Amino acid sequence: MSAKTYGQGPLTLSANITRFEPTRALLEREVTSNLVHLEFAGLKQAHAGFKDMLRHGRYDVSEMAIATALQALAYGKPFTLLPFVALGRFQHHCIGYNTDVHAHLAPADLAGKTVGVRSYTQTTGLWVRGILQNDYGLDPDSVDWLCFDQPHLTEYTDPPSVRFGDPADDPVQMLLEGRLDAAILGMNMPDDPRIRPLIPDPHKAALEWHGRAGLVPPNHYLMIHNSLCDERPDVVRVLWHMLVRSRLAVGGRDGIDPWPIGIAANRPALDCAIRYATQQHLLPGPVAVDDLFHPLIHEIAGG
Repeated sequence: MSAKTYGQGPLTLSANITRFEPTRALLEREVTSNLVHLEFAGLKQAHAGFKDMLRHGRYDVSEMAIATALQALAYGKPFTLLPFVALGRFQHHCIGYNTDVHAHLAPADLAGKTVGVRSYTQTTGLWVRGILQNDYGLDPDSVDWLCFDQPHLTEYTDPPSVRFGDPADDPVQMLLEGRLDAAILGMNMPDDPRIRPLIPDPHKAALEWHGRAGLVPPNHYLMIHNSLCDERPDVVRVLWHMLVRSRLAVGGRDGIDPWPIGIAANRPALDCAIRYATQQHLLPGPVAVDDLFHPLIHEIAGG
């Protein structure tokens, strides 16, 4: 992938950004600039554009799942993370099982069982596995992970505990039909009386976890090309100010911030994500939080 080049004057940036609370003001053009115009891709799900961004540099700025972003930067892809959380949420409720198959299932019971997840590198999977390992003592390598999507990065190979099912299969339907012992489904968890959260009282458990960890798990950050930072720092500064204004338009939320801004505010979550990703064999080697950001981003968003 060749580096993108950027000319002088006002720029139109192609943007794979979808509507979440911190990005709403951007998409509704409540936040604009005379220097930077964002041309939104209009994808229903941002992850549909991740592969094009990482393999072909398709967008100037793109949402990126943190698990995939960590991998991309660990493999030396020419991008920088922006410390702006587009999507952050608790994850304890995102894994469930069918009580018609198992009258009761606890996290430790998953050893040797088959758990469906769209992709092993999916960020919801990263957080759920990390919680199960570090808080409930489940070794992710002891689970049979049935996946359906290949990794976004060609350099990465899934661990031996991963196998692939028919891409035409739907893990939600497989869970309902009793063809899986459990599934990590995120926002696709079915509203069905047979489906029970693997972690009991997940909302309470998530709040207790937040009290210990001091963070809300981030799913999507934003990512831009290093060349944009090198050639047009003026554009990156304006883009950052636009992002901050869009986030501030949301306001607070009962003392729990799912969308922290800046490197310092995101450091605890990034440290945790790196630790979980290392445990789960997602990274080829050590990664440091400071190495995720171009020097210009350290300058304008370090606090």
